[in-house]
Amino acid sequence: MSGRNFGDEGLFFLAESLAYNQSAEEVSFAANGITAAGLKAFDGVLQSNIILKTLDISGNPIGDEGAKCLSNILVENTGIQKLQLNSTGLGDEGAKAIAEMLKKNSSLRVLELNNNMIDYSGFTSIGGALLENNSIRNIHLNGNYGGALGAAALAKGLEENKSLRELHLHGNSIGDEGVRALMSGLSSHKGKLTLIDIGNNAIGSKGAFHVAEYIKKSKSLLWLNLYMNDIGDEGAEKIADALKQNRTITTIDLGGNNIHAKGATAIAQVLKDNSVITTLELGYNPIGPDGAQALSEVLKFHGKIKTLKLGWCQIGAKGAEFIADTLKYNTTISTLDLRANGLRDEGAVCLARSLKVVNEALTSLDLGFNEIRDDGAFAIAQALKANEDVAVSSLNLASNFLTKFGQSALTDARDHVYEMSEKEVNIFF
Repeated sequence: MSGRNFGDEGLFFLAESLAYNQSAEEVSFAANGITAAGLKAFDGVLQSNIILKTLDISGNPIGDEGAKCLSNILVENTGIQKLQLNSTGLGDEGAKAIAEMLKKNSSLRVLELNNNMIDYSGFTSIGGALLENNSIRNIHLNGNYGGALGAAALAKGLEENKSLRELHLHGNSIGDEGVRALMSGLSSHKGKLTLIDIGNNAIGSKGAFHVAEYIKKSKSLLWLNLYMNDIGDEGAEKIADALKQNRTITTIDLGGNNIHAKGATAIAQVLKDNSVITTLELGYNPIGPDGAQALSEVLKFHGKIKTLKLGWCQIGAKGAEFIADTLKYNTTISTLDLRANGLRDEGAVCLARSLKVVNEALTSLDLGFNEIRDDGAFAIAQALKANEDVAVSSLNLASNFLTKFGQSALTDARDHVYEMSEKEVNIFF
């Protein structure tokens, strides 16, 4: 029921029906102009309804008053496991009310408070609640104003908490100092944290050192996001060094970190004997053809990378040549993103040559924004026709310079593949 604009009045009718409904498990009332006054409709309803598992109130201007009202009601609720309050105008007072509720509620597993106005003191309240709550699994605080002090306060709560599995702190300006405190707290964390998102947090190479120290110790982390920071080559080398000692992380996102060929080479070396990492995102880093070469040489015969993202990496046609060579031998890469690398026809032709060789792994290839013209499209079309065992099922060529001739050559190749093998190749222009 999201985006219907039924307001407070509509919520009174809907809430009343929830009191009688014993089958709905998930309800979204997002973006409906509901205010704090409207949330009173839930009083008496949510205490008695134990079937409802997910409640989404995101995008409603409920503010701190609404958060207080909802928190008072949810203290007694034993059904709701996921509460979404993203973009609801919550500040520190609202966060404080939610924290008090968390101290008493033991059924909530996922709490989303993204894109609000929660500051240091709100983070402190939530950190305090984590000391007492042992049922919450995922906390989303992306796009708030935690800063270094907020991260430190949260870290204190995490030291004693055993239940938390995912921590989402994207875009909180926590900086190097905040990351130091956070990693220190996580190192003492008694539970099994599997996911950390600290993207877009003004973390430099100093902060990367603290993250690296935590990576060395962690025995449970599967997913690490450092996207859009500024760790540079020095930070990349520290992270690479730590990954040599880690055997749990499967997904690592280092996109947009000002990493050049030097940093990319350090990361490539890790993949030589690491068969755990399956997803590597290095997009928006100026690794250039040399960085592409370093990765290609290792990935030819080593590692278990399934998803490789190298969009906006300035690799050019030369870099595409190295990657094309790798594809002839690599047996694991299934998703390859090479968007906006200035590959042009030359790079497309190199990749087409590799597509002619039987590659049973590659299913998705993204070549958007690469200044590819009809010659490149023709080469790819020929490759698809020539290889009857082609595994590629998704090919993106959007935002290139194809005319209708290049497009129809590709469409023709797609139809040919379907006639020959009944395999669907989705081509996007």
